[in-house]
Amino acid sequence: MLPGRRGITLLLLLVLGMNSGFGCQSDSPTESMKVDRSLLIDPSQLTDRAPAIFAVHVTTSQGRFTVLVTRAWSPSGADRFYNLVKHGYYDDVRFFRVIENFVAQFGINGDPIIQRHWREATIPDDTPAGADRQSNKRGYITFSKTGAPDSRTTQLFINLKDNAAIDSQGFTPFGQVAIGMEVVDRLYKGYGEGMPRGLGPDQGRIQTEGNAYLIDGFPRLDYIQSARLVD
Repeated sequence: MLPGRRGITLLLLLVLGMNSGFGCQSDSPTESMKVDRSLLIDPSQLTDRAPAIFAVHVTTSQGRFTVLVTRAWSPSGADRFYNLVKHGYYDDVRFFRVIENFVAQFGINGDPIIQRHWREATIPDDTPAGADRQSNKRGYITFSKTGAPDSRTTQLFINLKDNAAIDSQGFTPFGQVAIGMEVVDRLYKGYGEGMPRGLGPDQGRIQTEGNAYLIDGFPRLDYIQSARLVD
């Protein structure tokens, strides 16, 4: 359990190695640059337990932001995110649904062959209690779901404002954008809601056609260049 906002800030400093008084080897954090993407075709192999606290640098077409994950908030969600990042799943993934003053959604792999293996690779819902139960506040990151129980797979969203109204629908945050929320705010929003309700990308076609469909029809979408665990 984290001791409030001050505790989160201190833990972030520790994880990122930005405070030389804690025995860090360097004044700047390093990333785990080597990833083995070969296991992405077999979700059953990506089941490592995540650390209690870990950080991820997400480098995008708009700049870099850093996600701080707290496993106690959503253990199954944190474990899934940890394994996907560790194996490079989010590299070259588009922010396909960015809604002004709501959410920035991403997480469908750009390679349809990889995506096919993850479409049904669900994880159980998390229902933490007490101080570990978090709301969908601005900057908090959460797995998307279909509305059915235990339907989380790989899609995520970052809350662009406080979205407490969706808490009761089973959307459980597992981390927060601790540095660089201004980068998230710059993500391209011009396409709006996805088809058929809006003019944005059709999620079904992203699943089956991947980045080729998005690059051709929605070239202004921002994307993740790399997402890496911080050593």
